[in-house]
Amino acid sequence: MSDAHPDGLTHLDAEGHAHMVEVGEKAVTAREARAEAFVRMAPATLAMLRAGEAPKGDVLATARIAGIQGAKRVPELIPLCHQIALTGVEVLLTPEGDDRLHIEATARCRDRTGVEMEALTAATVAALTVYDMLKAVDRGMTIEAARLLEKKGGRSGHWTRD
Repeated sequence: MSDAHPDGLTHLDAEGHAHMVEVGEKAVTAREARAEAFVRMAPATLAMLRAGEAPKGDVLATARIAGIQGAKRVPELIPLCHQIALTGVEVLLTPEGDDRLHIEATARCRDRTGVEMEALTAATVAALTVYDMLKAVDRGMTIEAARLLEKKGGRSGHWTRD
């Protein structure tokens, strides 16, 4: 019996059963990934956020910390993800225009597998935290376009979204 799925799907064995990919033989290399998400909100909500007047406190600081915590907890949240030794996580939250908050997360490690899921989780957990902290004033907010922007390192090398 072969360990690999015939279609090359790494998280499925030859019979189609989910399994954790073996990474023990892979080289430890520097790896980095960037992801983003957006929170669209009413202009008045973004104005409140910019002014630091949200009823629940400092939304940006809380979302930044939540994003970092989210990246650190990926193996608990996403089945089949490996525990990796993160060397850094950054979460930037930047208001854009009059109705949108841009969130960009970067995760780094020196390990045997990539950090794409950590970057994506950091961005989305930060977005969810923004929603939670502002929902009392704007339940109509929308979390949009959570996506990978770039990954570096590992066997597949450097990838950038066009």
